[in-house]
Amino acid sequence: MSEDEVWAFLAASPAHTGKLATTRANGSPHVAPIWYVVDDRSVVFETGATSLKGRNLRRDGRAALCVDDELPPFAFVILEGVVELSEDLDQLRHWGEVIGGRYMGQDRAAAYGARNGVPGELVVRLTPTRITSAADVAD
Repeated sequence: MSEDEVWAFLAASPAHTGKLATTRANGSPHVAPIWYVVDDRSVVFETGATSLKGRNLRRDGRAALCVDDELPPFAFVILEGVVELSEDLDQLRHWGEVIGGRYMGQDRAAAYGARNGVPGELVVRLTPTRITSAADVAD
């Protein structure tokens, strides 16, 4: 995929979940599903600061995110990079609404922003340094 095709795929509706890979303290991998949104040429998501992925990202900011289309002819994008973390409550509310609206509909966006816009949550921005992608895998 071209770079524009990668970002269009990541932003497409209906929204796919991402599979986020982080590294545990003992060096073993951890993978968890996430909801995310595209913001310019980065991906933004939220997580609990004390969740395993939150703790992993605070300790080691490197991450990888895989997003795939599980229907034929299949496609995927893998982003690798370093994350930026924020605990700013205004940002948490804002991104909680944007992400909640994408996955649950605009009528429920404010509820997600209120639920996630609280202390103990993190806004995570993954800006890729490496992108791997393929479309029409089974074509």
